Amino acid sequence: MAKNKTGLPPLDWLRVFEAAGRLGGFSAAAKEFGLTQAAVSQRIGNLEAWLGRSLFVREARGVSLTVEGESYLPLVQDSLLALERNTEDLFGKSPRELRVAGLSSNIHALVVPALPVFRDLRPEVRVMTDSVARRSSLDEERTWLQIRYGRGVWAGRDAALIAREVLVPMAAPGVEWGAPLIDLRGERPGWREWVRKCGHGDVALSHVSFDSMEHAVSAARRGMGIVLGSVPLASGDLRDGRLRRLELPELQTKDGYWLTWPEDRVQSRKQRALIDDFLKALRG
Repeated sequence: MAKNKTGLPPLDWLRVFEAAGRLGGFSAAAKEFGLTQAAVSQRIGNLEAWLGRSLFVREARGVSLTVEGESYLPLVQDSLLALERNTEDLFGKSPRELRVAGLSSNIHALVVPALPVFRDLRPEVRVMTDSVARRSSLDEERTWLQIRYGRGVWAGRDAALIAREVLVPMAAPGVEWGAPLIDLRGERPGWREWVRKCGHGDVALSHVSFDSMEHAVSAARRGMGIVLGSVPLASGDLRDGRLRRLELPELQTKDGYWLTWPEDRVQSRKQRALIDDFLKALRG
């Protein structure tokens, strides 16, 4: 093929080439753009003639990128992404909706208290929440902005810390040390780890055991005993006096509560600024 043009090829040709290279075929690219396969083939043929290089190998079983096509594809993708991002920054409308997913307990304890602050920062933005029953369900959740519990490392996701997990003995007013100790099963350190790290002596667990911090804290609010409670999740109860911290050592952990999103999802300055404001409210 002989190159017969200078400058840049038409954007339409580049977009079709990027889709065909990304999706691995002309028919898939045609479906994405609502074109016929012949129209996609024609555009890519025009691009190849313009460049003077073959970008695809055509075979009976389909098409595959040539060496030149494999080299050109990431350059086109980066350029299209930069053009989209900069166009959004310059001319796009500010986001009008923020949707976040998380465990029901995290939505209740972290998001709901943050809403008044976020409303002051972004009065035009509507907040929507999606609750999941189990932490493992977040991997299949379609809502891309999520609150997660852990150490801040998830494959393919960026994460910003909201609060470190700190566990402290807490109880309802009038409940003193010596009351039953509410057992909490799960990945968090429990009373036995607290005793080992704080050196406070043996403890006797109560006859009730929960697999949810939310339920264990609720039991403590009702005066059923003392919980080794999460400071971030019980902050509202502590602030309003429904629970109080006992004068006993706290237990620092390596975990925390994080706002996370796919690493390639937040591209424009406006999206980043929206998430920054939401983080500010969550941390407040």
